[in-house]
Amino acid sequence: MLIIFIAIAVISYIVQANLNSKMQRYSKIPVANGMTGRDVALRMLSQNGLSHVQVTQVDGKLTDHYNPANHTVNLSKDVYYGNDIAAAAIAAHECGHAVQHATAYSFLQMRSNLVPIVGFASKFTPWLLLAGILTVETVPVLLLAGIVLFALTTLFSFVTLPVEIDASRRALAWLNGSGITDAATHDKAKDALKSAAYTYVVAALSSLATLIYYVMIFTSRRD
Repeated sequence: MLIIFIAIAVISYIVQANLNSKMQRYSKIPVANGMTGRDVALRMLSQNGLSHVQVTQVDGKLTDHYNPANHTVNLSKDVYYGNDIAAAAIAAHECGHAVQHATAYSFLQMRSNLVPIVGFASKFTPWLLLAGILTVETVPVLLLAGIVLFALTTLFSFVTLPVEIDASRRALAWLNGSGITDAATHDKAKDALKSAAYTYVVAALSSLATLIYYVMIFTSRRD
């Protein structure tokens, strides 16, 4: 099991480094029409009948996200003001989430329903798992409770995968259809979003491996 965790950690590092490298590379390639990430977001939202969704700037790097609670597409500074392929791809991807929300995309709804549950679970799971491991021979129910809560976070990670992949699919289709990307830049936008998707895949696999580890501890108490 230790080998699996080490392998996942190495893969995670490689995937994150690859994402940073791709984003840095594509941030130097301007879009043909000079539109910034903010411009791209506003146009995509407008063309999808979502003019009520606001586009704001947030601090940080790669902190871009859509907030369904207040209908805002939040873009990091580099994306908000950037007029490059990376900025356009990320902005369109986040707007893809807004379109998912407006069209009641099933996996996004499922993910949103899990958010408060996972938020609650994250507060207690580490303590339950720690207490459960220490008392697994005498009070196994503590570890079992921790495993159940951790399983919810693992489920959340896997539900996130189709949400992110579908948002990228919507983004790429719109970027191509609107003429913001062309034959020379569309594959680069696709590559940028694919690299970002890999980080979610690794996170989901890491969570699954950790869940299996705790289950093994729980079942081995009987041996």
